[in-house]
This record gives sequence, C-alpha cells and structure tokens, in this order.
Amino acid sequence: MRTLHTRRTARLFAPAIAALAALSLTACEDGTGTKDEGASAPVSSPAAAQPGKTDSGRPATTTPAPDEKADGTKGTEGDDKAAQDDANASDSAAAPENRVLCNGSNTKVTAQSVPRPLNHMLITVTNTGSKLCDLTYYPVLRFDEMQWAPTAAKETQPQAVTTLAPGESGYAGVLLAAADGSGDGGATAKKLTVAFQGRTPNSDGGATATPPLPAKGVYYDSSLTVTYWQQSMDDALAW
Repeated sequence: MRTLHTRRTARLFAPAIAALAALSLTACEDGTGTKDEGASAPVSSPAAAQPGKTDSGRPATTTPAPDEKADGTKGTEGDDKAAQDDANASDSAAAPENRVLCNGSNTKVTAQSVPRPLNHMLITVTNTGSKLCDLTYYPVLRFDEMQWAPTAAKETQPQAVTTLAPGESGYAGVLLAAADGSGDGGATAKKLTVAFQGRTPNSDGGATATPPLPAKGVYYDSSLTVTYWQQSMDDALAW
C-alpha cells in the first residue's frame, strides 16, 4: 500500500516540479531573477511617418530663406540694389554741381493779389526744369520804370535756401502799401519785373521774369517790402 501511495504522490507533484525548474532556468538567464526581454520596439506615429506634415497631422509650412520672398522667388538682393541706386541718384541730383539757380529761364512765375493780409501780393515760382533749382535770398522787384528796389523783411529769412524739385513751387509775399495810408509816393503799376539773385547777395541770378499783373494794375507806395523766398505759401503770407 505505501508503494502505491508514493507513486501516486510523485505523479501529483511532477508537473509542479517541472514548472519550478522552468522558472529557475528563466531567472538565471540574466542573473537578476527576471528575464531580459530586450529593448521595447518604438511606437511609430502615423503622422510622423508622413513627410510634409507636422505631429498634429497638418501640412507643414516652410519658412522662406532670408534672401527669398514669400512667393519663393529670389529678390532681396535686387530690391536692395534698386533702393541703393535710387538713393545714389537722389544724392547725385542734390549735389551742388548738379543744382542750378531758379530764374526766368527754368521757372514759371505768377503774381497775384490776395485778400488777406490786406494790401499783399503773392509771387509763385514753379520749377519747370529737370534739375533741382535754388531760390536764393529774395526777389528783386521793379514796377514799371521805378528807380529803386524794395527792401526785404529780415525776419522772414529762412534757415536754409529754398530748393525746388522739378514741378515744385516756392513763394514770396509782397507788402504793396501801408494799411494805414502812411506810405508815400503811391502809384499804380501796370508791369512787374522779377529779378533773381545768385549765390552771393545782390549778384545776378540769370534771366528775369515778367509775370502779368491784373488789368487794373497794382497800387504800391514807399512801404513796398518783400519776404525772402519761402518753401510754403503760408510762410510767405504770414508776415
């Protein structure tokens, strides 16, 4: 009976012993008591596997190179060169040797009475040439055959020479007669001659101009005074 019981017990424990042996063999494979399963395989993202897309799956955008326009064309260097050429051309045009004096040969001159200030006239000079021209000092006026020249109001002298680009205009105001009637030697003129000064005071600036006056003429007296050439009409009539 003991032998039968022993055999039966051995058959019951045999599977358990085999399982323990297998576990022991596995534990010994890496010397730590656990089996080394190796590095886990990387998990690939569907978006990452698609070229030209971001992690979110949206199409990737490309930042233009520094010398590339937004439309992908090269142009920065050319644009810079064009801008530099424009700047050089502007500097060249403003160079003293390329500037001329404004006078009757390269300008259009008009003379007109204004309602305000009282007894004032405005002289307008427009550059009709192709170069910068300078209006130096103040206009020298002569009504009819008068033998004297009106003085200039010193307080109207600008900080810099009035320079006109082609098509631009400069201005001078003229006080024709004293508002209170204190002027002497009043007369009515039918003709006006405008002379221009050169680079030095009272020097010859070139051709004169003879802008037409109103048909009834212009009245003036000994108070006749002019302003220096101004860049704006308001400055010319502010005095």
